[in-house]
Amino acid sequence: MKNKAQKIVVASLISALICVATMIIKIPTPLKGYVNAGDGFILVGASLLSPAYSFLSAAIGSALADVLSGYTTYAPATFLIKGLMGLVTTLILLKLKEKNCKFIMKLIPAILAEVIMVLGYFIFEGILYGFGPSAVNIIPNVFQGIAGIIIGLSLMGIFEKKKIKL
Repeated sequence: MKNKAQKIVVASLISALICVATMIIKIPTPLKGYVNAGDGFILVGASLLSPAYSFLSAAIGSALADVLSGYTTYAPATFLIKGLMGLVTTLILLKLKEKNCKFIMKLIPAILAEVIMVLGYFIFEGILYGFGPSAVNIIPNVFQGIAGIIIGLSLMGIFEKKKIKL
């Protein structure tokens, strides 16, 4: 990307995509959370943005979805968890790009991002509701992570094939 304004616009657009994808599919989980499709767009953003912009777009888009959907209790944790997902994924993908790794190697940072999500919400919900009850949401969060990986890696592959770079 050429200048800071363009970077901010693209990060904002990705943040909006994350927010919308998170809000479109909301499957409630037992502990007042929900499964959503936003993680796939976090991974896409992580493949296109710098680490700081990746953190912010993932954090803001996801937390905004929580606030707009009535899950305000989750918004601060979501900001941190989803931001870390974007940041860690971007940092690893940058290292892989330096080595020109195959597409399958991009699965590793995607899995790591989803592990951050599952563990992050387990800890957050454990603090809120107790760790026994918070274990109930591990399975739905794992399914959300798998869906996020499929969506994210598919879109990343399309972007690479079409040579879309920012």
